[in-house]
Amino acid sequence: MKTMNRGMVTAFSAIGIAQGLKILTHKRLTGKWDWRQAFTTGGMPSSHSAGVTALATYVAANKGTRHTETALAAVFGVIVMYDAQGIRRHTGEIAQLVNNLEDSIVAMSGDFPSFEYVQSDKELKELLGHQPIEVLGGATLGVVLGLISAKIENDERRKVRTSRYMD
Repeated sequence: MKTMNRGMVTAFSAIGIAQGLKILTHKRLTGKWDWRQAFTTGGMPSSHSAGVTALATYVAANKGTRHTETALAAVFGVIVMYDAQGIRRHTGEIAQLVNNLEDSIVAMSGDFPSFEYVQSDKELKELLGHQPIEVLGGATLGVVLGLISAKIENDERRKVRTSRYMD
């Protein structure tokens, strides 16, 4: 019986572990436990980086660095990590500026009774992307998990080959 694709299991496991670690890093930074951190974007470590790096490392360890699958996983990973620390982070910074601007307009509108301003019901989400250190943390976690997964698979293959010779 075949099992689920180990590359997918490796990548999704890295994402899950990284999301779980966000709870611990949030506790360390704020002193407060917040289980919602497991379901947020942004923060340390980057689960996007962990997932794509775990996949690329796993593929490279099994197929070799010159294989097309390794190239695809690596290029995909670089694009995801660039996006996480670039475009998504800047979008979050812009959201923060817009939220601050709205707070200022609300405060000013109280000084001018003829100025009517209806405040938005909810603020824009500010924590969207990652700082470079968060991407590096996720990538480091991904490399470790990708290597562990590849080693486990290679050990299992070795056991199967050895048992065939013993029979």
